[in-house]
Amino acid sequence: MIKAILCFSIMTLAIMPFGHSQQITCSAEDKQAVEDKIIALDGLLEKDFGKTIVAVGKSFLGTPYVAKTLEIGEIETLVVNLHGLDCTTYVENVLAFSLLLREGKSDFNAFTDNLKTIRYKNGKLDGYASRLHYFSEWIANNEQKGLLKDITAAIGGVAITKEINFMSSHRELYPYLKDELNYKKIQASENYLNNEAICYLPQDQIRANEHLIHTGDIIALTTSIEGLDITHTGIAIMENDGRIHLLHASSSGEVKISELPLVEYLKKVKKNTGIMVARVI
Repeated sequence: MIKAILCFSIMTLAIMPFGHSQQITCSAEDKQAVEDKIIALDGLLEKDFGKTIVAVGKSFLGTPYVAKTLEIGEIETLVVNLHGLDCTTYVENVLAFSLLLREGKSDFNAFTDNLKTIRYKNGKLDGYASRLHYFSEWIANNEQKGLLKDITAAIGGVAITKEINFMSSHRELYPYLKDELNYKKIQASENYLNNEAICYLPQDQIRANEHLIHTGDIIALTTSIEGLDITHTGIAIMENDGRIHLLHASSSGEVKISELPLVEYLKKVKKNTGIMVARVI
C-alpha cells in the first residue's frame, strides 16, 4: 500500500448525477469499463456471498498494478479507475461491484454510490482526510456502516496497541499533506487509531486457524513497520489444494492469485506479523 509515486495520466470527466454534489474523476474509457463490467457480471450472484466476491474479484485477473491512482488533481474527488489498481482500490472495486449485484442494481451512479460509501469515513467525501487511508480504520469504519464484520478475534486473533503515525511522520510522501489543514486532520485520524486496539492473527497461528477463513473474506497484512498498521490487502480464495490463497493486486505486476497458500506466502513478505480478517455481511 505504501509505494513510490508512479506517473499516471487520466482524462477527467466531471459527472454530477442527480442528488450528488461531489465531483467524480473518471476517464471516458473507465466509465465505459464500469458499464461493461456490470453487464459481464450479471448472473454471478450466489447464495454464498463470499463466492460472489471471489467471482467478481477473478474478473479483474491480469489488471495491471498501478500505485497512487487516487492522488489526482488539487482536491479530493471520487476517482473511478478500472485500468490500474493497487491492493486497496482493487478490494474497494470488487466490493462495490459485488454489492451492486446483491442490490439488484445495474447503473453507473449506483456503482459510484457504493464506491464512495466504501472508500470514505461514514460514506461521506469531505476532502482528502475523509478517505480511509489506514486499512485498519477502513475495516472498522466499514463495519460501523454494516458492510462487514471484523472476525479476527473470533478466529484466534489477539489485541495489541501500536502507535500509528506513518503518514504524518512521512509527510513528504503525500503531496496532499503539504496542505496544513489536511496534515492536521490526518494527525487527528492517527490519534483516534492510537486510542483503539488492533486485533490481529499472528503469522505463526494462521495455519491452525486457516479453516475458519472463508472464500471471499478480506485479508489485511499486518506489519512491524514503525507507524504503520497494514501493508497489503486482498481476498481469501480456496484453491484446488484445499488451502486458502490470496487473490490480490500484487505490486509485482497485476491482479493474480498467489501461487503459494496464504500461510506460506506471508512467510516471504518482509516484516509481516500476521493478518486481520473481515467478512462481508
